[in-house]
Amino acid sequence: MTSDTASIRLPKPADDPIDPAGMRVIWLLLVAAFVAILNETTMAIAIPELNRTLGIPPELGQWLTSAFMLTMAVVIPTTGFLLQRFTTRQVFLAAIGTFVLGTVICLVAPGFPALLAGRVVQAAGTGIMMPLLMTTVMNVVPARSRGRMMGRVGLVISLAPALGPTLSGVVLDTLGWRWLFGIILPIAVIALLLGAKWMTNLGETTHAPIDVLSIVLSAFAFGGIVFGLSQIGGHGGSAGGGSVPPALIVGVGVLVLAGFVWRQLVLQRRDDALLDLRVFTSRNYVLAVIIMAIISLAMFGTFSLLPLYLQNVAGLDPTAAGLVLLPGSVLMGVLGPVMGRVYDARGPRVLLIPGTMLIAASMFVYSTVGTHTPMWFLMLVQIAMSLGLAGSFTPLFSASLGSLQRSLYSHGSAVLNTLQQVGGAAGTAVLISIYSSALHAGEAEGLSVADAGAPGANLAFFTAACIVLVPVALSFFVSKPVEGDAPVHAGH
Repeated sequence: MTSDTASIRLPKPADDPIDPAGMRVIWLLLVAAFVAILNETTMAIAIPELNRTLGIPPELGQWLTSAFMLTMAVVIPTTGFLLQRFTTRQVFLAAIGTFVLGTVICLVAPGFPALLAGRVVQAAGTGIMMPLLMTTVMNVVPARSRGRMMGRVGLVISLAPALGPTLSGVVLDTLGWRWLFGIILPIAVIALLLGAKWMTNLGETTHAPIDVLSIVLSAFAFGGIVFGLSQIGGHGGSAGGGSVPPALIVGVGVLVLAGFVWRQLVLQRRDDALLDLRVFTSRNYVLAVIIMAIISLAMFGTFSLLPLYLQNVAGLDPTAAGLVLLPGSVLMGVLGPVMGRVYDARGPRVLLIPGTMLIAASMFVYSTVGTHTPMWFLMLVQIAMSLGLAGSFTPLFSASLGSLQRSLYSHGSAVLNTLQQVGGAAGTAVLISIYSSALHAGEAEGLSVADAGAPGANLAFFTAACIVLVPVALSFFVSKPVEGDAPVHAGH
């Protein structure tokens, strides 16, 4: 805690426990995270249009998402250290400033190379946002109110992806791809200006030395795994036309990850680890992050496959495809705070068990859709899945990080967000590869894209449904942690 004694206050009564300055910081972070996630989710529907407009082949256009995911996978594991080494204000301004710079580069990009560079810069800022938000919530909000606040985090995570595809479809159909960044930029600039004026520091910083070897190992480990998986997902098993098989890239990433783990185990003996792995000594945390990673696998894989199914098999235009996803995702966001209050009062299982069941059931129903499935039915299935996600995210965020000591919040958040990225990349790889293989096989037999793609989509969704049965089983064992830490209050 800062030495300025004026910044140290006693906890407030139970009816108003959150420090106002800390609450202001959380709202700033929520706005910034919303903008960053909104930007991230506009690209899936935009890539076919960008391929046509920029005159680039699909395997090159796929790099606009692959490079983004790769950069996120490299940045997120370092946030556990960054959030302890630097102040909240420093980290926030650096993250949102980097995001603004990347958005400007994308907006004025004369061609594909500059656009790709802008996406990488954007991802560097985005990767810091969610760990910073979650760590701040855990430090500022008392244990009895964390579910409610994590519900608001869930609202951001839900509402931004809900608006992203729809916004992208409308913008592409009416204004052109540059406006995807032109709309995001002013909101990001406002967040930067508000942060410069209102952002305060929370907690204390450390002065541990930066271990360069850990950063290098982390980049090659998580970056290699996510890159390899994205190549499998993007290109049906080929390495984007290169000579290195994606499976080999993933394998090398796993080997380097083993070296990274060994290095962290050595460094954490003197509290110098880049990513403190003592978070895995909590059984409740481990269960929650496993469930979160598998749900992310199903969710990101489904959200990557659905636009392809909706446009190539169901024959919808980009705007209609985005609208199919909108009602359920908006409902998911609106229910976030409600789910948080239920968690605070009843614990995680009353939400998590039916939530994971709904996700699995929705996946099984998706595995039966075809070329003539009506749009309203797809909306209903998506609404059911979104209800399941709403009932899962809030208890998982709260129960996982709440099971850790305060000193491990930033590392726990970094691990959680890293595994979400790896799970999302794996889900995209598995589902898109299954779909692409069936599509190419059907086209080789002379079938249309719609008729060839439908069986592949069915098999991909069925695979995701089977995988989600694991979280259904594990959800019975997640409990609400007993927490008694006093919140951290804002300093100067």
